[in-house]
Amino acid sequence: MSINRRTAIAVRSIGVASAAAALALGVAGSAFACSITEFTGDATCDSGHGVITVHDKDGSGTSVTITVKQGDTVVGQKENVVGSASGVDVSFPVDWQPSATYTISVVKTNGDVVSGTADVKNGTPCETTPPPPPPTTPAAPTTSPATTAPTGTPTTPAAGTPTGTPTVAATTSAAAPVVADTNAPSPAAGGSTNLAETGSSSSTPMIAGIAAALVVVGGGSVFALRRRKPAARH
Repeated sequence: MSINRRTAIAVRSIGVASAAAALALGVAGSAFACSITEFTGDATCDSGHGVITVHDKDGSGTSVTITVKQGDTVVGQKENVVGSASGVDVSFPVDWQPSATYTISVVKTNGDVVSGTADVKNGTPCETTPPPPPPTTPAAPTTSPATTAPTGTPTTPAAGTPTGTPTVAATTSAAAPVVADTNAPSPAAGGSTNLAETGSSSSTPMIAGIAAALVVVGGGSVFALRRRKPAARH
């Protein structure tokens, strides 16, 4: 075999090996290409607020734009994200609802779209503390309180009535005359009231006068009868 033929066989072998290596690298490159399966998402809570976290485990080092949607509505987006085999986390502050469905779509920075979407796993709803109620201001009274007169307030006297003059009830009958007590003992002569009383009263002179008058009347009657008897005899 000539040298040229040997050289041709060697070159052919190298070409086949190179093609095989290129094919192997192509298959390997396809295996390490960016895939939607390398993106996952979780809905969690951070200090009472909703957060959707996307985990990028693309080991090819491809720069991508990650978008989170609720239906056709974009709720979060991050550009120029480069993942790694160990995973790179990208968080989006989203007040997510447990009953809603959220999806992840990926587009390479060069414009190539990574086919498919990934779903976000919903977690436990966030527990939020309601804000304290605002302080209430007491309402001002709409009407003034009624003024009442204190108990015992003197009333105003009628015109013409003197203040403080007591009212005297009119009597319908005259007062009965006062009869002097004739049985009261009279004071002794000299005005001394220390002498013992003798039992006489102020009616003694009256009785004596009546007795004297009776004596006079009796004596006159006897005298008249005596004079009439002699005249009758004649």
